[in-house]
Amino acid sequence: MTIGGSIALIVVGAILRFAVTWKPRYLDLHAIGVILMVAGVAGLAVSVWVLVSRRRARAATHMYEQRRYVEPPP
Repeated sequence: MTIGGSIALIVVGAILRFAVTWKPRYLDLHAIGVILMVAGVAGLAVSVWVLVSRRRARAATHMYEQRRYVEPPP
């Protein structure tokens, strides 16, 4: 899950939890909103952790380029 997807889940969950006043008969929209927010926070934490670990892996790799110029034969 990407950072954008996680933030979208948090936003949709917050809307369901705090902004929707309609109460369907067999669904608890407040509970669904809380579940979506928790899933979004967990996805955001995993996304950030993966992003940080990738950056560490790139920073640990040392790469250099060596060029040698040779004069052409006369």
